[in-house]
Amino acid sequence: MKRLDAAAVAAYERDGYYFPVRVMSESDAAGYRSKLEAFEAGHQPIMKTALRNKPHLVFTWINELIRDARILDVVEDILGPNILAWGTNFFIKDPHDDAFISWHQDSTYWGLSHPDVTTAWIALSDVTPENGAMRMLPGSHLLDQLPHVDTFAEHNLLTRGQEVQIDVDESKTVDVPLKPGEMSLHHVRTVHASNANATGTRRIGLAIRYVPTYVSQISGARDYATLVRGEDTHHNFVLEPAPKVDFGEEEMALHAKIAEESFQILYRGTDRTGPR
Repeated sequence: MKRLDAAAVAAYERDGYYFPVRVMSESDAAGYRSKLEAFEAGHQPIMKTALRNKPHLVFTWINELIRDARILDVVEDILGPNILAWGTNFFIKDPHDDAFISWHQDSTYWGLSHPDVTTAWIALSDVTPENGAMRMLPGSHLLDQLPHVDTFAEHNLLTRGQEVQIDVDESKTVDVPLKPGEMSLHHVRTVHASNANATGTRRIGLAIRYVPTYVSQISGARDYATLVRGEDTHHNFVLEPAPKVDFGEEEMALHAKIAEESFQILYRGTDRTGPR
């Protein structure tokens, strides 16, 4: 079912992002947040674990979320009917957290063949400029791929702490505040960033990276994705199975295997094999 009208699609194509889109109630978002924090209470904060990346391989509720029609109906309006979920990532900033994200393009180290890639960023908490909402540079997705420099800065949440090598006029950037259950979309080449959380409230977001099935991995490494809508006639990715149970032994083993191979893509050309 079509969710975005022509004006919304045109805004995404012009600006490289679109928000807000309500994809679930605040009550539903609170339920997902409770599931996340129940796991953290029994283990450790998810941002300190390998499960912050591709958690849909381990948690049934996240795997259900990446297939949720309320999200996919919106994504289909951008990408078309045949859709893979290429990745998922938690982006969480605790109260008065130093964590930040530098100005960058997602496409820089992903090794994907086409820029027809969108991130659905779902808020599970209030997201405000004060607690570290994303900031977008309108129209920057039209600049093609830009050079970046790796910093590996301590509190940078990006894999390499990469920074785009252009002067970003911050007076022209746009904050992306969201309420729980709202979603933003952004293009893989949109220059974006986020500041540290200066408040006493937790900021929680789940990013889902969606690609059309014709996209492929061109780094030479094997890559994985989950078919979430339509059909895959291209077979460019190894298709991931859905987890049968939360945090199961088989699920954790598969996650470790896929994470190791994905780090070969994200850290290629460096002396690193994963986050430190």
